[in-house]
Amino acid sequence: MSTTMAVTLAGILAIAAVGLSGRRNTGHDLGEWAVGGRRFGAVTMWFLQAGESFTTFSFLGLAGLAFSDGVAATYALGYLSLCLIGQYLTGPRLWRLGKENGYLTQADFFADRFNSPLLGKVVAVVGAVFLLPYLQLQITGLGLIVQLATGSESGATGSMILATVLTVGFVLWSGLRGIARAAYFKDVLMVLALLILLIAVPIGLDGGLGGLFTAVRESRPDLLTLHGGATDATWFTTAMLISAIGAGLNTMPHLWSAILSASSSRALRRNYIWLPLYQVAIAVPVVVGFAGALTLKPGTDSKAALLTVAGGALPGWLVGVVAVAAAATAMVPSAALLLGISTLVSRNLLPARSARTTMRVNHVCVLLASGLALVLGLARPALLANLLLLTYGGLAQLAPATVAALARRNRLGAVPALLGIVAGVVTLGWLTFGGVDIGTVDAGLLSLVPNVVVTVGVQVLWRGGAGGAGRLPADGVPLRPPSPKLSAPLEQGGPPSPSGTIARS
Repeated sequence: MSTTMAVTLAGILAIAAVGLSGRRNTGHDLGEWAVGGRRFGAVTMWFLQAGESFTTFSFLGLAGLAFSDGVAATYALGYLSLCLIGQYLTGPRLWRLGKENGYLTQADFFADRFNSPLLGKVVAVVGAVFLLPYLQLQITGLGLIVQLATGSESGATGSMILATVLTVGFVLWSGLRGIARAAYFKDVLMVLALLILLIAVPIGLDGGLGGLFTAVRESRPDLLTLHGGATDATWFTTAMLISAIGAGLNTMPHLWSAILSASSSRALRRNYIWLPLYQVAIAVPVVVGFAGALTLKPGTDSKAALLTVAGGALPGWLVGVVAVAAAATAMVPSAALLLGISTLVSRNLLPARSARTTMRVNHVCVLLASGLALVLGLARPALLANLLLLTYGGLAQLAPATVAALARRNRLGAVPALLGIVAGVVTLGWLTFGGVDIGTVDAGLLSLVPNVVVTVGVQVLWRGGAGGAGRLPADGVPLRPPSPKLSAPLEQGGPPSPSGTIARS
Protein backbone atom coordinates (compact mmCIF):
# COMPACT_ATOMS: atom_id res chain seq x y z
CA MET A 1 0.00 0.00 0.00
CA SER A 2 1.35 3.41 -0.96
CA THR A 3 1.92 6.18 1.55
CA THR A 4 -0.79 8.26 -0.09
CA MET A 5 -3.33 5.45 0.20
CA ALA A 6 -2.41 4.77 3.83
CA VAL A 7 -2.80 8.42 4.80
CA THR A 8 -6.08 8.66 2.89
CA LEU A 9 -7.61 5.60 4.58
CA ALA A 10 -6.43 6.73 8.00
CA GLY A 11 -7.99 10.13 7.40
CA ILE A 12 -11.33 8.64 6.34
CA LEU A 13 -11.38 6.57 9.55
CA ALA A 14 -10.54 9.69 11.58
CA ILE A 15 -13.44 11.64 10.03
CA ALA A 16 -15.86 8.86 10.99
CA ALA A 17 -14.43 8.61 14.51
CA VAL A 18 -14.94 12.33 15.07
CA GLY A 19 -18.52 12.02 13.80
CA LEU A 20 -19.23 9.09 16.11
CA SER A 21 -18.01 11.11 19.10
CA GLY A 22 -20.90 13.54 18.72
CA ARG A 23 -23.58 11.20 20.06
CA ARG A 24 -25.85 12.36 22.86
CA ASN A 25 -28.12 9.69 24.30
CA THR A 26 -31.60 11.19 24.04
CA GLY A 27 -33.65 8.07 23.37
CA HIS A 28 -35.87 8.25 20.32
CA ASP A 29 -36.15 12.03 20.02
CA LEU A 30 -36.20 12.93 16.32
CA GLY A 31 -35.88 16.61 17.21
CA GLU A 32 -32.60 16.02 19.03
CA TRP A 33 -31.30 13.76 16.26
CA ALA A 34 -32.31 16.04 13.35
CA VAL A 35 -31.83 19.58 14.70
CA GLY A 36 -29.62 19.07 17.77
CA GLY A 37 -32.29 20.21 20.21
CA ARG A 38 -32.06 23.76 18.74
CA ARG A 39 -29.05 24.54 20.93
CA PHE A 40 -26.18 25.27 18.51
CA GLY A 41 -24.33 28.55 18.98
CA ALA A 42 -22.75 30.81 16.36
CA VAL A 43 -19.40 28.98 16.21
CA THR A 44 -20.94 25.55 15.71
CA MET A 45 -23.38 27.01 13.20
CA TRP A 46 -20.51 28.54 11.23
CA PHE A 47 -18.69 25.23 10.87
CA LEU A 48 -21.89 23.30 10.22
CA GLN A 49 -23.20 25.56 7.46
CA ALA A 50 -19.76 26.06 5.94
CA GLY A 51 -19.22 22.30 6.01
CA GLU A 52 -22.44 21.67 4.10
CA SER A 53 -21.60 24.25 1.45
CA PHE A 54 -18.03 23.15 0.61
CA THR A 55 -18.51 19.90 -1.34
CA THR A 56 -16.52 17.86 -3.84
CA PHE A 57 -17.61 20.34 -6.51
CA SER A 58 -16.03 23.18 -4.51
CA PHE A 59 -12.78 21.22 -4.23
CA LEU A 60 -12.44 19.43 -7.57
CA GLY A 61 -15.12 21.03 -9.73
CA LEU A 62 -14.07 24.67 -9.40
CA ALA A 63 -10.42 23.81 -10.02
CA GLY A 64 -11.47 21.86 -13.11
CA LEU A 65 -13.69 24.69 -14.34
CA ALA A 66 -10.85 27.20 -13.91
CA PHE A 67 -8.49 24.79 -15.69
CA SER A 68 -10.77 24.46 -18.72
CA ASP A 69 -12.77 27.71 -18.80
CA GLY A 70 -10.84 30.20 -16.68
CA VAL A 71 -12.71 33.01 -14.96
CA ALA A 72 -16.06 31.28 -15.52
CA ALA A 73 -15.26 29.46 -12.25
CA THR A 74 -15.62 32.73 -10.33
CA TYR A 75 -19.41 32.55 -10.72
CA ALA A 76 -19.32 30.62 -7.44
CA LEU A 77 -17.91 33.65 -5.63
CA GLY A 78 -20.72 35.80 -7.02
CA TYR A 79 -23.59 33.49 -6.16
CA LEU A 80 -22.28 32.83 -2.66
CA SER A 81 -22.20 36.55 -1.95
CA LEU A 82 -25.76 36.94 -3.20
CA CYS A 83 -27.11 33.86 -1.43
CA LEU A 84 -25.64 34.92 1.92
CA ILE A 85 -27.46 38.24 1.63
CA GLY A 86 -30.67 36.30 1.03
CA GLN A 87 -30.00 33.93 3.91
CA TYR A 88 -29.21 36.83 6.24
CA LEU A 89 -32.67 38.23 5.51
CA THR A 90 -34.67 34.97 5.45
CA GLY A 91 -32.79 32.60 7.79
CA PRO A 92 -33.77 34.27 11.09
CA ARG A 93 -37.42 34.42 9.95
CA LEU A 94 -37.38 30.69 9.13
CA TRP A 95 -35.76 29.96 12.48
CA ARG A 96 -38.42 31.89 14.43
CA LEU A 97 -41.24 30.14 12.58
CA GLY A 98 -39.55 26.80 13.19
CA LYS A 99 -39.11 27.47 16.89
CA GLU A 100 -42.68 28.67 17.36
CA ASN A 101 -44.30 25.85 15.39
CA GLY A 102 -41.94 22.92 15.93
CA TYR A 103 -40.65 22.52 12.37
CA LEU A 104 -38.04 19.86 11.76
CA THR A 105 -38.10 19.95 7.96
CA GLN A 106 -38.75 22.21 5.01
CA ALA A 107 -41.96 20.27 4.35
CA ASP A 108 -43.21 21.16 7.85
CA PHE A 109 -42.88 24.82 6.88
CA PHE A 110 -44.93 24.37 3.71
CA ALA A 111 -47.60 22.21 5.36
CA ASP A 112 -48.07 24.76 8.14
CA ARG A 113 -47.80 28.04 6.26
CA PHE A 114 -50.19 26.84 3.52
CA ASN A 115 -52.40 24.89 5.91
CA SER A 116 -52.04 21.89 3.59
CA PRO A 117 -50.63 18.49 4.61
CA LEU A 118 -50.77 17.41 0.97
CA LEU A 119 -48.55 20.29 -0.17
CA GLY A 120 -46.13 19.35 2.62
CA LYS A 121 -45.97 15.80 1.27
CA VAL A 122 -45.41 16.99 -2.30
CA VAL A 123 -42.57 19.24 -1.16
CA ALA A 124 -41.08 16.30 0.78
CA VAL A 125 -41.17 14.12 -2.35
CA VAL A 126 -39.59 16.85 -4.48
CA GLY A 127 -36.88 17.39 -1.88
CA ALA A 128 -36.02 13.73 -1.37
CA VAL A 129 -35.98 12.94 -5.11
CA PHE A 130 -33.80 15.89 -6.08
CA LEU A 131 -31.35 15.35 -3.23
CA LEU A 132 -30.64 11.74 -4.18
CA PRO A 133 -28.52 12.54 -7.27
CA TYR A 134 -26.62 15.12 -5.22
CA LEU A 135 -25.85 12.38 -2.69
CA GLN A 136 -24.71 10.04 -5.46
CA LEU A 137 -22.42 12.77 -6.80
CA GLN A 138 -20.66 13.09 -3.43
CA ILE A 139 -20.09 9.33 -3.20
CA THR A 140 -18.85 9.10 -6.79
CA GLY A 141 -16.64 12.13 -6.21
CA LEU A 142 -15.08 10.42 -3.21
CA GLY A 143 -14.05 7.48 -5.35
CA LEU A 144 -12.63 9.83 -7.96
CA ILE A 145 -10.59 11.64 -5.30
CA VAL A 146 -8.97 8.44 -4.05
CA GLN A 147 -8.36 7.17 -7.60
CA LEU A 148 -6.69 10.42 -8.67
CA ALA A 149 -4.61 10.69 -5.51
CA THR A 150 -3.41 7.09 -5.44
CA GLY A 151 -3.72 5.90 -9.05
CA SER A 152 -5.63 2.83 -7.86
CA GLU A 153 -9.06 2.14 -9.33
CA SER A 154 -9.68 -0.80 -7.00
CA GLY A 155 -8.62 1.33 -4.05
CA ALA A 156 -11.13 3.97 -5.14
CA THR A 157 -13.98 1.45 -5.15
CA GLY A 158 -13.01 0.12 -1.74
CA SER A 159 -12.71 3.63 -0.36
CA MET A 160 -16.16 4.56 -1.68
CA ILE A 161 -17.69 1.59 0.09
CA LEU A 162 -15.74 2.16 3.31
CA ALA A 163 -16.47 5.89 3.47
CA THR A 164 -20.17 5.36 2.76
CA VAL A 165 -20.48 2.73 5.49
CA LEU A 166 -18.62 4.94 7.97
CA THR A 167 -20.70 7.99 7.06
CA VAL A 168 -23.92 6.04 7.51
CA GLY A 169 -22.58 4.79 10.84
CA PHE A 170 -21.96 8.19 12.38
CA VAL A 171 -25.20 9.64 10.95
CA LEU A 172 -27.23 6.84 12.55
CA TRP A 173 -25.26 7.01 15.79
CA SER A 174 -24.94 10.77 16.31
CA GLY A 175 -27.32 12.59 13.98
CA LEU A 176 -26.74 16.30 13.43
CA ARG A 177 -24.35 16.57 16.37
CA GLY A 178 -22.05 14.05 14.71
CA ILE A 179 -22.20 15.98 11.45
CA ALA A 180 -21.30 19.18 13.33
CA ARG A 181 -18.30 17.47 14.98
CA ALA A 182 -17.12 16.10 11.64
CA ALA A 183 -17.57 19.56 10.10
CA TYR A 184 -15.14 21.02 12.66
CA PHE A 185 -12.55 18.42 11.70
CA LYS A 186 -13.25 18.81 7.98
CA ASP A 187 -12.90 22.58 7.94
CA VAL A 188 -9.64 22.65 9.90
CA LEU A 189 -8.16 19.94 7.68
CA MET A 190 -9.44 21.58 4.52
CA VAL A 191 -7.98 24.99 5.40
CA LEU A 192 -4.65 23.28 6.12
CA ALA A 193 -4.74 21.46 2.77
CA LEU A 194 -5.64 24.64 0.89
CA LEU A 195 -2.80 26.54 2.57
CA ILE A 196 -0.40 23.76 1.57
CA LEU A 197 -1.59 24.01 -2.04
CA LEU A 198 -1.45 27.79 -2.03
CA ILE A 199 2.17 27.70 -0.86
CA ALA A 200 3.49 24.64 -2.69
CA VAL A 201 1.90 24.98 -6.13
CA PRO A 202 3.27 28.47 -7.04
CA ILE A 203 6.79 27.45 -6.01
CA GLY A 204 7.13 25.52 -9.25
CA LEU A 205 6.06 28.52 -11.33
CA ASP A 206 8.24 31.35 -12.59
CA GLY A 207 7.46 34.36 -10.45
CA GLY A 208 5.54 32.33 -7.88
CA LEU A 209 1.97 33.24 -6.98
CA GLY A 210 2.48 36.87 -7.95
CA GLY A 211 3.52 35.93 -11.46
CA LEU A 212 0.80 33.32 -12.00
CA PHE A 213 -1.77 35.56 -13.63
CA THR A 214 0.89 37.48 -15.53
CA ALA A 215 1.91 34.17 -17.07
CA VAL A 216 -1.73 33.27 -17.76
CA ARG A 217 -2.27 36.65 -19.44
CA GLU A 218 0.74 36.11 -21.67
CA SER A 219 0.24 32.45 -22.59
CA ARG A 220 -3.50 31.78 -22.03
CA PRO A 221 -5.33 35.12 -22.25
CA ASP A 222 -8.53 33.29 -23.24
CA LEU A 223 -8.85 32.08 -19.63
CA LEU A 224 -9.21 35.63 -18.35
CA THR A 225 -12.39 36.48 -20.29
CA LEU A 226 -15.86 35.04 -20.66
CA HIS A 227 -15.87 33.90 -24.26
CA GLY A 228 -18.28 31.99 -26.44
CA GLY A 229 -19.14 28.38 -25.74
CA ALA A 230 -20.85 26.51 -22.95
CA THR A 231 -19.61 28.91 -20.25
CA ASP A 232 -20.20 32.28 -21.88
CA ALA A 233 -21.51 35.45 -20.22
CA THR A 234 -25.12 34.25 -20.44
CA TRP A 235 -24.27 30.99 -18.69
CA PHE A 236 -22.24 32.85 -16.07
CA THR A 237 -25.06 35.27 -15.25
CA THR A 238 -27.96 32.81 -15.27
CA ALA A 239 -26.06 30.08 -13.40
CA MET A 240 -25.11 32.62 -10.74
CA LEU A 241 -28.70 33.87 -10.44
CA ILE A 242 -30.40 30.46 -10.18
CA SER A 243 -27.83 29.31 -7.62
CA ALA A 244 -28.30 32.49 -5.59
CA ILE A 245 -32.10 32.19 -5.71
CA GLY A 246 -32.09 28.55 -4.65
CA ALA A 247 -29.49 28.86 -1.90
CA GLY A 248 -30.57 32.34 -0.76
CA LEU A 249 -34.12 31.13 -0.11
CA ASN A 250 -32.94 27.80 1.35
CA THR A 251 -34.79 25.66 -1.19
CA MET A 252 -32.31 22.81 -0.58
CA PRO A 253 -34.02 20.66 2.10
CA HIS A 254 -30.78 19.49 3.76
CA LEU A 255 -29.92 23.11 4.65
CA TRP A 256 -32.91 23.37 6.97
CA SER A 257 -31.51 21.16 9.73
CA ALA A 258 -28.64 23.59 10.24
CA ILE A 259 -30.97 26.61 10.31
CA LEU A 260 -33.42 25.03 12.75
CA SER A 261 -30.60 23.84 15.04
CA ALA A 262 -29.52 27.39 15.95
CA SER A 263 -29.97 28.49 19.55
CA SER A 264 -31.25 31.91 18.48
CA SER A 265 -31.91 34.05 15.44
CA ARG A 266 -29.05 36.28 16.56
CA ALA A 267 -26.58 33.39 16.39
CA LEU A 268 -27.83 32.60 12.91
CA ARG A 269 -27.55 36.19 11.71
CA ARG A 270 -24.04 36.50 13.14
CA ASN A 271 -23.11 33.33 11.31
CA TYR A 272 -24.20 34.79 7.96
CA ILE A 273 -22.00 37.84 8.58
CA TRP A 274 -18.86 35.70 8.94
CA LEU A 275 -19.62 33.00 6.35
CA PRO A 276 -18.29 35.15 3.46
CA LEU A 277 -14.81 34.35 4.81
CA TYR A 278 -15.34 30.96 3.20
CA GLN A 279 -15.07 32.59 -0.20
CA VAL A 280 -11.35 32.98 0.46
CA ALA A 281 -11.11 29.19 0.75
CA ILE A 282 -13.16 28.69 -2.43
CA ALA A 283 -10.77 30.94 -4.36
CA VAL A 284 -7.81 28.59 -3.73
CA PRO A 285 -9.04 25.73 -6.00
CA VAL A 286 -9.63 28.36 -8.69
CA VAL A 287 -6.00 29.51 -8.36
CA VAL A 288 -4.80 25.89 -8.55
CA GLY A 289 -6.91 25.39 -11.68
CA PHE A 290 -5.16 28.34 -13.35
CA ALA A 291 -1.79 26.88 -12.34
CA GLY A 292 -2.83 23.59 -13.91
CA ALA A 293 -3.67 25.37 -17.16
CA LEU A 294 -0.02 26.46 -17.33
CA THR A 295 1.65 23.21 -16.26
CA LEU A 296 -0.53 20.24 -17.26
CA LYS A 297 -0.70 18.67 -20.69
CA PRO A 298 -3.55 19.72 -22.99
CA GLY A 299 -6.34 17.17 -22.88
CA THR A 300 -5.92 16.46 -19.16
CA ASP A 301 -9.24 15.56 -17.53
CA SER A 302 -10.45 18.78 -15.90
CA LYS A 303 -11.76 16.89 -12.85
CA ALA A 304 -8.22 15.64 -12.23
CA ALA A 305 -6.59 19.08 -12.40
CA LEU A 306 -6.31 19.87 -8.67
CA LEU A 307 -4.99 16.50 -7.50
CA THR A 308 -2.71 16.13 -10.52
CA VAL A 309 -1.14 19.50 -9.77
CA ALA A 310 -0.88 18.51 -6.10
CA GLY A 311 0.79 15.21 -7.03
CA GLY A 312 3.45 17.04 -9.00
CA ALA A 313 4.18 19.58 -6.25
CA LEU A 314 3.92 17.55 -3.02
CA PRO A 315 5.38 14.38 -1.49
CA GLY A 316 3.11 11.36 -1.23
CA TRP A 317 2.09 11.83 2.38
CA LEU A 318 1.07 15.45 1.79
CA VAL A 319 -0.92 14.39 -1.27
CA GLY A 320 -2.66 12.04 1.15
CA VAL A 321 -3.50 14.96 3.46
CA VAL A 322 -5.01 16.86 0.53
CA ALA A 323 -6.94 13.74 -0.47
CA VAL A 324 -8.31 13.36 3.08
CA ALA A 325 -9.46 17.00 3.05
CA ALA A 326 -11.13 16.39 -0.30
CA ALA A 327 -12.71 13.17 1.04
CA ALA A 328 -14.10 15.17 3.96
CA THR A 329 -15.79 17.52 1.47
CA ALA A 330 -17.68 14.44 0.26
CA MET A 331 -18.40 12.71 3.58
CA VAL A 332 -19.76 15.66 5.59
CA PRO A 333 -22.16 16.92 2.88
CA SER A 334 -23.19 13.28 2.26
CA ALA A 335 -24.08 12.96 5.94
CA ALA A 336 -26.16 16.16 5.79
CA LEU A 337 -27.94 14.92 2.66
CA LEU A 338 -28.74 11.57 4.29
CA LEU A 339 -30.14 13.34 7.33
CA GLY A 340 -32.22 15.65 5.14
CA ILE A 341 -33.68 12.85 3.00
CA SER A 342 -34.44 10.50 5.89
CA THR A 343 -36.07 13.20 8.01
CA LEU A 344 -38.36 14.25 5.15
CA VAL A 345 -39.47 10.64 4.69
CA SER A 346 -39.94 9.70 8.35
CA ARG A 347 -41.44 13.03 9.38
CA ASN A 348 -43.63 13.97 6.42
CA LEU A 349 -44.13 11.01 4.07
CA LEU A 350 -44.34 8.01 6.43
CA PRO A 351 -45.17 9.48 9.85
CA ALA A 352 -45.62 7.00 12.68
CA ARG A 353 -47.59 7.26 15.91
CA SER A 354 -44.66 6.52 18.19
CA ALA A 355 -41.24 8.10 18.53
CA ARG A 356 -39.53 4.70 18.45
CA THR A 357 -41.17 3.72 15.15
CA THR A 358 -40.41 7.13 13.64
CA MET A 359 -36.72 6.71 14.40
CA ARG A 360 -36.74 3.20 12.95
CA VAL A 361 -38.30 4.47 9.72
CA ASN A 362 -35.75 7.27 9.68
CA HIS A 363 -32.78 4.94 10.09
CA VAL A 364 -34.07 2.49 7.50
CA CYS A 365 -34.36 5.39 5.07
CA VAL A 366 -30.72 6.37 5.77
CA LEU A 367 -29.66 2.83 4.88
CA LEU A 368 -31.80 2.66 1.74
CA ALA A 369 -30.79 6.08 0.39
CA SER A 370 -27.09 5.50 0.98
CA GLY A 371 -27.25 1.98 -0.43
CA LEU A 372 -29.05 3.12 -3.57
CA ALA A 373 -26.65 6.00 -4.17
CA LEU A 374 -23.64 3.73 -3.61
CA VAL A 375 -24.88 0.94 -5.91
CA LEU A 376 -25.71 3.39 -8.69
CA GLY A 377 -22.41 5.18 -8.15
CA LEU A 378 -20.54 1.90 -8.62
CA ALA A 379 -22.66 0.26 -11.32
CA ARG A 380 -24.06 3.16 -13.35
CA PRO A 381 -22.33 6.37 -12.29
CA ALA A 382 -23.84 8.37 -15.17
CA LEU A 383 -27.46 7.46 -14.42
CA LEU A 384 -28.12 9.83 -11.53
CA ALA A 385 -25.41 12.20 -12.69
CA ASN A 386 -27.72 13.05 -15.59
CA LEU A 387 -30.47 13.94 -13.12
CA LEU A 388 -28.06 16.28 -11.32
CA LEU A 389 -28.84 18.74 -14.10
CA LEU A 390 -32.26 19.05 -12.45
CA THR A 391 -31.17 19.24 -8.81
CA TYR A 392 -30.50 22.94 -8.32
CA GLY A 393 -33.02 24.14 -10.90
CA GLY A 394 -35.66 21.71 -9.65
CA LEU A 395 -35.41 22.71 -6.01
CA ALA A 396 -35.35 26.38 -7.02
CA GLN A 397 -38.93 25.89 -8.21
CA LEU A 398 -39.91 26.05 -4.53
CA ALA A 399 -38.67 29.65 -4.37
CA PRO A 400 -41.88 31.55 -5.32
CA ALA A 401 -43.98 29.69 -2.76
CA THR A 402 -41.23 30.14 -0.17
CA VAL A 403 -41.27 33.92 -0.67
CA ALA A 404 -45.05 34.01 -0.19
CA ALA A 405 -44.89 31.82 2.92
CA LEU A 406 -42.22 34.01 4.54
CA ALA A 407 -44.64 36.95 4.71
CA ARG A 408 -46.25 37.71 8.04
CA ARG A 409 -49.56 36.72 6.50
CA ASN A 410 -49.39 34.21 3.67
CA ARG A 411 -51.90 35.26 1.02
CA LEU A 412 -50.97 32.57 -1.51
CA GLY A 413 -53.19 29.51 -1.61
CA ALA A 414 -51.96 25.93 -1.54
CA VAL A 415 -53.47 25.10 -4.95
CA PRO A 416 -51.68 27.94 -6.81
CA ALA A 417 -48.46 27.13 -4.96
CA LEU A 418 -48.69 23.44 -5.84
CA LEU A 419 -49.57 24.01 -9.50
CA GLY A 420 -46.79 26.56 -9.84
CA ILE A 421 -44.23 24.10 -8.46
CA VAL A 422 -45.49 21.35 -10.78
CA ALA A 423 -45.38 23.71 -13.79
CA GLY A 424 -41.82 24.72 -13.00
CA VAL A 425 -40.57 21.16 -12.46
CA VAL A 426 -42.28 19.83 -15.61
CA THR A 427 -40.90 22.70 -17.68
CA LEU A 428 -37.43 22.07 -16.31
CA GLY A 429 -37.62 18.40 -17.27
CA TRP A 430 -38.79 19.29 -20.77
CA LEU A 431 -36.06 21.90 -21.29
CA THR A 432 -33.35 19.62 -19.90
CA PHE A 433 -34.20 16.30 -21.56
CA GLY A 434 -36.55 17.26 -24.40
CA GLY A 435 -33.89 18.38 -26.83
CA VAL A 436 -34.98 22.03 -26.60
CA ASP A 437 -32.32 24.50 -27.71
CA ILE A 438 -32.14 27.26 -25.09
CA GLY A 439 -28.51 28.17 -25.73
CA THR A 440 -26.53 28.69 -22.53
CA VAL A 441 -29.40 30.11 -20.47
CA ASP A 442 -29.90 28.15 -17.25
CA ALA A 443 -32.96 25.91 -17.63
CA GLY A 444 -33.91 26.32 -13.96
CA LEU A 445 -34.11 30.09 -14.31
CA LEU A 446 -36.27 29.81 -17.44
CA SER A 447 -38.55 27.34 -15.64
CA LEU A 448 -39.28 29.90 -12.97
CA VAL A 449 -41.18 31.94 -15.58
CA PRO A 450 -44.08 29.45 -16.09
CA ASN A 451 -43.88 28.69 -12.37
CA VAL A 452 -44.61 32.30 -11.45
CA VAL A 453 -47.16 32.77 -14.28
CA VAL A 454 -49.14 29.69 -13.22
CA THR A 455 -48.90 30.57 -9.53
CA VAL A 456 -50.17 34.12 -10.03
CA GLY A 457 -52.76 33.17 -12.64
CA VAL A 458 -54.30 30.37 -10.60
CA GLN A 459 -54.25 32.54 -7.48
CA VAL A 460 -56.21 35.29 -9.27
CA LEU A 461 -58.70 32.83 -10.77
CA TRP A 462 -59.11 30.91 -7.53
CA ARG A 463 -59.79 33.95 -5.40
CA GLY A 464 -61.97 35.56 -8.05
CA GLY A 465 -64.02 32.45 -8.80
CA ALA A 466 -64.09 30.47 -5.57
CA GLY A 467 -63.23 33.12 -3.04
CA GLY A 468 -61.14 30.64 -1.14
CA ALA A 469 -57.55 30.46 -0.12
CA GLY A 470 -56.80 27.50 -2.33
CA ARG A 471 -56.24 25.02 0.48
CA LEU A 472 -55.60 21.35 -0.18
CA PRO A 473 -56.67 18.54 2.14
CA ALA A 474 -54.63 15.37 2.34
CA ASP A 475 -56.27 11.96 1.95
CA GLY A 476 -59.65 13.35 2.92
CA VAL A 477 -58.44 14.53 6.32
CA PRO A 478 -60.01 17.86 7.35
CA LEU A 479 -57.63 20.79 7.34
CA ARG A 480 -56.31 22.22 10.56
CA PRO A 481 -57.42 25.68 11.72
CA PRO A 482 -55.41 28.66 10.39
CA SER A 483 -51.92 29.26 11.85
CA PRO A 484 -51.73 25.89 13.64
CA LYS A 485 -48.94 24.89 15.98
CA LEU A 486 -47.13 21.66 15.19
CA SER A 487 -47.05 20.77 18.84
CA ALA A 488 -48.63 17.36 19.39
CA PRO A 489 -46.12 14.83 20.76
CA LEU A 490 -45.11 11.96 18.52
CA GLU A 491 -46.77 9.45 20.80
CA GLN A 492 -50.09 11.10 19.89
CA GLY A 493 -49.39 11.02 16.17
CA GLY A 494 -48.01 14.53 15.71
CA PRO A 495 -44.58 16.18 15.61
CA PRO A 496 -42.64 16.98 18.78
CA SER A 497 -43.40 20.09 20.77
CA PRO A 498 -40.92 22.97 20.76
CA SER A 499 -41.51 23.26 24.47
CA GLY A 500 -41.28 19.55 25.10
CA THR A 501 -39.02 17.02 23.49
CA ILE A 502 -36.91 19.53 21.57
CA ALA A 503 -36.85 22.41 24.01
CA ARG A 504 -33.58 24.11 24.86
CA SER A 505 -31.97 22.93 28.04
